[in-house]
Amino acid sequence: MPKITFIGAGSTVFAQNLIGDILSFPELADSTISLFDIDPERLATTEIVAHKIAERLEINPTIEATLDRRAALNGADYAISMYQIAGYKPGTVTDFEIPKKYGLRQTIADTLGIGGIMRGLRTIPVLLDIACDMQELCPDVIHLNYVNPMAMLCWAANRATSINTVGLCHSVQGTALELALDIRVPPNEINYLCAGINHMAFYLKFERDGEDLYPLIRQVIADDRVPEHNRVRYEMLARLGYFVTESSEHFSEYVPWFIKHDRADLIDRFNIPLDEYITRCENQIAEWHKLRKKLEDPKRRLRVKPSHEYGAGIIHSMETGVPRVIYGNVPNDGLIDNLPQDCCVEVPVLVDKNGLQPTKIGALPPQLAALMQTNINVQALTVEAALTGKREHIYHAAMLDPHTAAELDLDQIWSLVDDLIAAHGDWLPSYQ
Repeated sequence: MPKITFIGAGSTVFAQNLIGDILSFPELADSTISLFDIDPERLATTEIVAHKIAERLEINPTIEATLDRRAALNGADYAISMYQIAGYKPGTVTDFEIPKKYGLRQTIADTLGIGGIMRGLRTIPVLLDIACDMQELCPDVIHLNYVNPMAMLCWAANRATSINTVGLCHSVQGTALELALDIRVPPNEINYLCAGINHMAFYLKFERDGEDLYPLIRQVIADDRVPEHNRVRYEMLARLGYFVTESSEHFSEYVPWFIKHDRADLIDRFNIPLDEYITRCENQIAEWHKLRKKLEDPKRRLRVKPSHEYGAGIIHSMETGVPRVIYGNVPNDGLIDNLPQDCCVEVPVLVDKNGLQPTKIGALPPQLAALMQTNINVQALTVEAALTGKREHIYHAAMLDPHTAAELDLDQIWSLVDDLIAAHGDWLPSYQ
């Protein structure tokens, strides 16, 4: 049976979902679940949760927890990454508060923008260090990466290591469910084809029994039924002709049109939640101790219910040969013709005993490829900075970021980057 290693297992709720998904497959019930984290308290909670899941499912997997990353990776068949370097404090807070001094506001700051750049720069070195361990201890491992900024990390991993890495997100399947609810069509009747880059992929087809459902999606606008939290995405549908996968709060900071320091009317009109990730983190921290008490309560049984994450399905398909299609972030090896051939793209991937087999898409509609290219520019330069250690490319990445460039002049961008590097201290390697 496979050994499945969780890197960052102290992300207890996310780990709970994936462990439940994995162990719910009878063919995976005897797997070895190896839990690794640097926080012993959170690791202990996840270990308790894993045992409770096994008890609820009446199975007997091998469950181990360790603070030794190399021990966790030794002999692993699958490794699932789910960590956040520098955490909420100081990492996330720094990414929001320093740009705010320059009038640069953000919503999530984990994928693009100046926050995404800095998160990428502090995470890529750790990712590469983990990959070095993998190359020594489990060279044939399938690395399932859930860490953001997804495209930057997968691009760096695939460029600098030999580890088979696929990036996994829930935006494609999650948005498809949202759209099904918006147009009042049962989700299980929908078929779609989606492609692009992570958080900026678009549904090229959205159908039921061969019938194009895009007219029903556009009717949501005509009927004035656009959900308040989704105004940005429906606006982009009206402008581009296709619906984007990632949420409105995310998407608003990937482009130059919605968040402007002198345009409060835009913030109101499109219902953009500034500092949203800060709010979420504060709420989660406030609730954690109560949740932890419930999770650790020996008298309380856990409910095991399926999530819509792809990780468990990938492992099941590779172990059993049962074919399934997931959406993965993989190198653009001839998959999308009008995006750079070395970037990281999100496309359908067939999974079976033969492994991960990405689908060739061909050319995207030109307006979609052009918009993606503005984000790929930032990803490419951030990866270049991380892999070469050249500080100049951090400035270049920030210069070309659509939101940052729309708000700040060049002197401000240079100064902002300097302030952020200084504030990160030892969280970043030295840049020349």
